[in-house]
Amino acid sequence: MFGYVTPCKMELKMKDYEKFRSYYCGLCKSIKKNIGNLPRFTLNYDMTFLAVLLDSLKDERTVYEKQVCIAHPTKKKVVIVDNDAIKYAAYFNTILSYYKLTDNYADDSSMKSLMLTAILKPYMKNFPEEILSLKVEVEKKLDELSEMETAPSARTFDEICHPFADLTGYILSEYSDENREELYWLGYNLGKWIYVIDAYDDLEKDMRDKKFNAIEAVLNKSNSGYAEFNNEVIGRVDFLLTTCAGQCLECLEKLPLKKNEELLHNILQYGLMEKIDKVFKRSCYNNEKPL
Repeated sequence: MFGYVTPCKMELKMKDYEKFRSYYCGLCKSIKKNIGNLPRFTLNYDMTFLAVLLDSLKDERTVYEKQVCIAHPTKKKVVIVDNDAIKYAAYFNTILSYYKLTDNYADDSSMKSLMLTAILKPYMKNFPEEILSLKVEVEKKLDELSEMETAPSARTFDEICHPFADLTGYILSEYSDENREELYWLGYNLGKWIYVIDAYDDLEKDMRDKKFNAIEAVLNKSNSGYAEFNNEVIGRVDFLLTTCAGQCLECLEKLPLKKNEELLHNILQYGLMEKIDKVFKRSCYNNEKPL
């Protein structure tokens, strides 16, 4: 949905780097196969992590193939062949991207976002019934978040983070009847981490443009300018993000992983912390290229 959940490339073994790319390409192919060609523009790393995690709980052997890629038509890419976990991630990649674009249009009156939501909406009518029933719950949780964001001053910061954290926990835990509690709390902490880091990443721009930002709306009681407010809040945000990342790793340790253990540990142990450093401008890799 936002693209913050990625491996730390500097700490990643080459085999795990190639594996993550294979899941990313497999997710792209799954969107094309199960949903349609155009929704592939919504592909993001957060849903790739979802696919890796859920597939890691299954005993089934992962199947790899070399296939032609639309972005690199002259060279075949190693792709993980479509399976239940990747298909599940493909549906929610599209659903969450649709609601993100809807939210963007509500915030900015962006004609680009309006056009893209119009493109995505028809594709979701043909989703399987079990996915459509989950989509209804997703809408309810996003409505709850929207309602809270209309009156943020009456909320604590944890309260305003809850709906998106709960949404992410719900999506992970509904994949299977097994390991529901562990998946929910991993998703909850990861969703809270995503919500907070996205808000902090946009804080300066949002304050400059006088747009809603959850951190500013709830915590800036004295209406300070960006520089002063950032000095007041940066330690608290850093602590919250680091705590959520640590909780994600603790939840991962409780899951009976069948494969991809080193890759998942890299993402939650190093990848999240690297992203925090980058957003806080502490990273020496500010010019790094996407995976």
